Amino acid sequence: MKQYERIFEGALWQSRLIVLMAVVVSIAASLSMFFIATVDAVYTIGHLTHYASPEMNDAARSSLRGTTVAHVVEVVDGYLLGTILLIFGLGLYELFISKIDMAERSETSSSVLLIRSLDDLKSRLAKVILLILIVKFFEKAIDMEFDTPLNLLYLAIGILLIGATIFITHTKPEHGPKPAAKPEEEGPTS
Repeated sequence: MKQYERIFEGALWQSRLIVLMAVVVSIAASLSMFFIATVDAVYTIGHLTHYASPEMNDAARSSLRGTTVAHVVEVVDGYLLGTILLIFGLGLYELFISKIDMAERSETSSSVLLIRSLDDLKSRLAKVILLILIVKFFEKAIDMEFDTPLNLLYLAIGILLIGATIFITHTKPEHGPKPAAKPEEEGPTS
């Protein structure tokens, strides 16, 4: 009976490797988003080559500026989505498969990419998702018509809520064990 239990538990333990599919797909989707955002950025920059042209009138320049800002916001949104997918893929790998030794040893490794628990992964993803929501809000605010005072009030309330959210997420204490306090060095007593 012990042998069957050991075989069954071994199979259960190895079933965690199914997460590799999600890791590979997340990394591939992340690379895709980085590629799409980079191509969009290159095309956006390419469209600006005639921005300083003396033949361009103020109305055309203003229109080009507006569409460029909207495209830049979309590019930032694409990069943030790619970042979420990268963090998600690396986090799943570290939680279910193995620690990434190179990331642990690297001095340049960002603490964002070192995932220690599921709560750690959720917290990091939530912060990047919050950034995407802020970018989306900015994108909508650019297109918004401010023809009534009520629309301006809505924008102000939205900005206030975003500011409050950022404040709350940065002042919330991190979960996990706190570092042990260092004993104070004893000096000469008088």
